[in-house]
Amino acid sequence: MLAPPPLLSRPDPRRRRLLRLYDRLHRRYGPQRWWPARSRFEVVVGAILTQNAAWRNAERAIARLRAAGALDLPAVLALSPARLAALLRPSGTFRVKARRLRAFARHVARRHGGRLARLLGRPLPALRAELRGIPGIGPETADAIALYAAGRPIFVVDAYTRRILARHRLVTPTADYATVQALLMAHLPHDPALFNEFHALLVRVGKEHCRAEPRCAGCPLRFDLRARPPRLSSQLRRRPAPGPRRPAAG
Repeated sequence: MLAPPPLLSRPDPRRRRLLRLYDRLHRRYGPQRWWPARSRFEVVVGAILTQNAAWRNAERAIARLRAAGALDLPAVLALSPARLAALLRPSGTFRVKARRLRAFARHVARRHGGRLARLLGRPLPALRAELRGIPGIGPETADAIALYAAGRPIFVVDAYTRRILARHRLVTPTADYATVQALLMAHLPHDPALFNEFHALLVRVGKEHCRAEPRCAGCPLRFDLRARPPRLSSQLRRRPAPGPRRPAAG
């Protein structure tokens, strides 16, 4: 069970430290405006397609779905498995992702009469449990849907988040998903907007500085290393799967 948010009257050094990290990131990069989608169903599609894939490839597949008029739940169910897989080809492992997307759509159709809003309106614990019961929906994907599609206060933990927090010695290099998430949930206000922006900013700094080989020069979080070298391990050197990044306006 996730810990409740901290009482504001209680001194919490970790909360202050995490919020300082957020403040430095926000001052450097500004709002990231996640999730880049036109509908809540498109958020779900993106969360599935970005599994082990660069966002630009998931985005290409989403564009193909849109061009085919298949960016809603009934349209996905109406497509043949082969046609859906063909549309998702740019996202990589497209046959697997086609099965996962169809499994999600079938679940909503059977369990909720095709009403995505009914699923997303469930209480957070029940929503997370139900999402994780759908084939191909793991903890990170389920929480991305809960946060970005349902607007629920749950922090999405990805490889960038684990790497950054481990290098800043807030968690151990081997900390699992639940452990990292529990730290963030216990020491941050349970605000969906904060979780949305903080997660997006961690991905941004992870791509630019906190890579497998860290580029600490110029990093907005370097102040927090406190004259200690970042903690490295074989886990931290693995390349994380890139998350979504909104294209620059222009």
